[in-house]
Amino acid sequence: MLYDELAALPAFNPDHDRAPLPPAVDRLRRAIHDADSVLFCTPEYAGALPGSFKNLLDWTVGDPAAGSMYRKPVAWINASSSGTGARGAHDSLATVLGYVGADIVDAACRHIPVARDAVGADGLIADPEVRDGIAAVVAALEKRSVSGP
Repeated sequence: MLYDELAALPAFNPDHDRAPLPPAVDRLRRAIHDADSVLFCTPEYAGALPGSFKNLLDWTVGDPAAGSMYRKPVAWINASSSGTGARGAHDSLATVLGYVGADIVDAACRHIPVARDAVGADGLIADPEVRDGIAAVVAALEKRSVSGP
């Protein structure tokens, strides 16, 4: 499943982290709960995670019952073609994922640079090298999801 409601999430407020949850938050938590694993792809903005993405992560922290990432296999793809390789964003992401007890699948965390012009109007990438790299990430994450740590 591809999560596409980032813009629909309200700003995180711990006072609102209780039933009834905002509908977008409830859908996010259900999607995480139903997933066998989670694969993130986020850019770096000003040396760290973009605020909207950090907001998404904040909504996942306080839900140990329905949407927790505790012990759930997770990985990330770094698609940045910049010289920094989005290191700050992924360091921040690793910190949050460690805090929630996610099972970070190091073998599935990869830097796969994708130039903006490599993404077609349909949102797809035709470059076989990039596609093979992404397929390897998905295979490593799927392997952990099936076999466990």
